[in-house]
Amino acid sequence: MEALVNVFNGIIWSPALIYLCLGAGLFYSILTRFVQVRLFGEMISLLFKGKSSDQGISSFQALAVSLAGRVGMGNIAGVAAAIGFGGPGAVFWMWVVAFFGASTAYAESTLAQIYKERDLVTGEYRGGPAYYFEKALGQKWYGILFAISSIIACGIFLPGVQANGVVNATAQVLGEGSVVNFLGMEVGMIRLAALAGILLILAIIIFGGIKRIATFTEYVVPFMAIGYILLALIIMFSNFSQVPEVFGLIIGDAFTAQAGFGAAIGWGVKRGVYSNEAGQGTGPHAAAAAEVDHPAQQGLVQAFSVYVDTLLVCSATAFMILSTGMYNIQGTKPDGEFILQNVDKATEINSPAFTQMAMESVYGTFGNTFIAIAVFFFAFTTILAYYYIAEVNVTYLTRFIGRGAQKSGLFIAKVLIMLMVAYGGLNSAGYIWGIGDIGVGLMAWLNIVGILVIFFIGKPAIAALKDYEAQRKAGVARYTFDPAKFGIKNAPYWEERVRRAEEDKHNIR
Repeated sequence: MEALVNVFNGIIWSPALIYLCLGAGLFYSILTRFVQVRLFGEMISLLFKGKSSDQGISSFQALAVSLAGRVGMGNIAGVAAAIGFGGPGAVFWMWVVAFFGASTAYAESTLAQIYKERDLVTGEYRGGPAYYFEKALGQKWYGILFAISSIIACGIFLPGVQANGVVNATAQVLGEGSVVNFLGMEVGMIRLAALAGILLILAIIIFGGIKRIATFTEYVVPFMAIGYILLALIIMFSNFSQVPEVFGLIIGDAFTAQAGFGAAIGWGVKRGVYSNEAGQGTGPHAAAAAEVDHPAQQGLVQAFSVYVDTLLVCSATAFMILSTGMYNIQGTKPDGEFILQNVDKATEINSPAFTQMAMESVYGTFGNTFIAIAVFFFAFTTILAYYYIAEVNVTYLTRFIGRGAQKSGLFIAKVLIMLMVAYGGLNSAGYIWGIGDIGVGLMAWLNIVGILVIFFIGKPAIAALKDYEAQRKAGVARYTFDPAKFGIKNAPYWEERVRRAEEDKHNIR
């Protein structure tokens, strides 16, 4: 099975996907005239505008939910893996894919807002790639294909990676405990206890729906990200003399990497996309749930989330690991010879171990414990985001069948994700990461190809940006969006909103 996973990974994560991710980001950066730079200040101001409603969540809550998906194991274990397999230069390529990916995140999240709709059963806003593929491309089969792929990826493949990181980090701090036979496997009691705690809290939250998920992430995500970055900054300042050296190591190694140029860019892009999810098609689900006056507003907010994830949190991890020297670089030879070995060769690269060791070298036992706590919150909130994505796509597939089918589908999704969390928590890290990579790559292929085709058909995301900037320049009191002005069809929410506005004007007269 593990060999089969590796074969699929080799196909999906071929150089074609790596350059497609970078190319799509560059493409949208040019088309939007580098919106991720020009409107950076607007992104920040939009974070605190807008309020939630009975149908939708606020812009900040949508940001928190999407950040919950972006800020996870990719920020702690993923960065360590990128360095361990691709060398320090892999961090540079994570920065590159984040910078260009911010424009891709704008495009996909704006599309999600344009083509969102109200759930026929709950009245909540629903949207995402499956919806905009059906409505913008007019290809329902492609929407169904993405929905099925995302349910498999977010409901089956990806949750195990996060759960695996949580139990591994807990075991590294507290040990495995006494070993027992559980379902035919030899498992430590500490590992089982950590897994049981995750499953209990997960059940309480996901059975409460998007409002409960949004409320939980709204408070937890900022707290965990700020706390993590602050401790990383202390490490940087304590090793301040090494900061220029670390920068030089990252930049210098990006093109003449110790592990090879191909390994640096390959691992940097792979773990960069896994971490910030720009182009993967996960962020648009939360973006569509936001209550905003113009689609471009949430697109800009989601572009900012890519910066938070990679340029802040991932960079913090990278600087901790590199400045303390707590890492190895694995060679590409079959014998597994290390190109650079600073720590015990038995240290698992596909785990939070490098990051924990970096923290422990400065903070002692507290550092190790803090990383375990950070991993728990980072990974747990990501599992919540994955569930929400699976929920949206189950709703997409069942929305015209009836309430009974939708309720059954959502219950199955809840049980399925809990089973996969349990499976991931009890299996080896390398194998689970390989399955997760397949999920990420599968969604990225479908989504990036889809949003590029949508551009050539109608350019809706670009039209929305131009309209937003025109209204911003005019200093309007309240933004509006009329899809018909730009030839955009099948945008039911915004069409209904324009109709209501016209009716209100007529009644006033």
